[in-house]
Amino acid sequence: APVEDYVSGGNHFGGRIQFDGKGYIFFTIGDRGDVTTPANNAQKLTNVKGKIHRLRDDGGLPRDNPFLSTPGARPSIWSYGHRNPQGLRFDPETGILWETEHGPKGGDELNIISKGKNYGWPVITYGINYNGTPITDHTSQEGMEQPITYWTPSIAVSGLDIYHGKLFPAWKGNLFAAALAHKKLVRIELDEHNGVKSQEMLLEGSGRIRDVRNFADGSIYVIYDDPGKVIRLTPAE
Repeated sequence: APVEDYVSGGNHFGGRIQFDGKGYIFFTIGDRGDVTTPANNAQKLTNVKGKIHRLRDDGGLPRDNPFLSTPGARPSIWSYGHRNPQGLRFDPETGILWETEHGPKGGDELNIISKGKNYGWPVITYGINYNGTPITDHTSQEGMEQPITYWTPSIAVSGLDIYHGKLFPAWKGNLFAAALAHKKLVRIELDEHNGVKSQEMLLEGSGRIRDVRNFADGSIYVIYDDPGKVIRLTPAE
């Protein structure tokens, strides 16, 4: 990132990285804790913060990035208006880039990330400040994307994955969202329009879940940061 975009705060780094298998890399940078509204870092194309970025996997700039020719814009930006994206997964079967991000007090989001779109933070949100005061009166606005779903109260979303294994055939195509503060794994069943059909809470109270992954053998691995461990899920006998 350009040196002038660096800040010394310790909040909202983002930090997820995802290759799409088609020669591109996507990565997230949070708004770095900027709470000024309505025009905070996330709404300004002139810095890298509060954005999802896209580069070629050799580090070069793709010629079709949406703001490559916008004066003053950071050319790596793919989408903007993000608070702190903590989950990012590309679904190779559908071509969809899924994202989860932390809201403030309430308003954690699940999003489908699309080229050049504005996801609204902090102009629109389903959350409030931690002290109970409102951030904005708006949960929607023209030109800003709505989440596929949101969680209030916040579950503190972290890692995200899409299940395409064979061990749990009933879960094929389901999303799995890790939760830190609420200490659980959320299984999200989608409908034919990529809306949320149902949610199931798994491993509730078992610890702070940092990430989730399914591998070629069909099993699901769940990574905890407290207590520090990795567990493997397989079907019961």
